[in-house]
Amino acid sequence: MSDAAATIQIVAAVILDDRGRALVVRKHGAQRFIQPGGKPEPGEAALIALARELHEELGVQLQAASAIALGTFQDWAVNEPGHRVQAQAWWVQVAGRPRAQAEIAELAWVPLQPPHGLPLAPLSEHHILPAVAALATAR
Repeated sequence: MSDAAATIQIVAAVILDDRGRALVVRKHGAQRFIQPGGKPEPGEAALIALARELHEELGVQLQAASAIALGTFQDWAVNEPGHRVQAQAWWVQVAGRPRAQAEIAELAWVPLQPPHGLPLAPLSEHHILPAVAALATAR
């Protein structure tokens, strides 16, 4: 299997509440929580894909002007064994109250710094949440 075939490209969002906690979601049948987001359609721009995924999964509207690029991060995928996942991550604001829908079974708010209190995907725990925590601290 080539490296390209073994890496899943996704877009991921960090949404913070008024207490500075990050929204994480758990898909049906999954054990670990991940950032909301998903796979872009062929030719779909990252923020367009993120807006679509957030609307489908959480019923919220991405406020595109609020998006701050956190970077691109890679780690082992938790829901596709033997694959790596590479995420373009964005710190965003949304309109509406997030609710679990589509393939999302549960959502939760976790602190940016450990302990998070829930089992998180390595991509969230080791890369995305530390990136937004560092940026939030610098502001």
